[in-house]
Amino acid sequence: MTNFTPEDLLLYLYKETSTEETAAIEAALAADWTLREKLAVLKASVQRLDKLTETPRTEVVLNVLTYAREHQVLAS
Repeated sequence: MTNFTPEDLLLYLYKETSTEETAAIEAALAADWTLREKLAVLKASVQRLDKLTETPRTEVVLNVLTYAREHQVLAS
């Protein structure tokens, strides 16, 4: 049986594996409960990450805008 890395499982979760890789991972998942557990942990992590909403501090946004404004004048 092939050992799959967490990276392989993430690619599988995001549907970025080839047809052959997908089939191999699904066969391994059917036979290996520890691999299923690892996949479940990754799925839960992806769901938690999808729920996060972060916004930059106002100071950071203003700094970026000031920098862009200053360098736009210099470039033109």
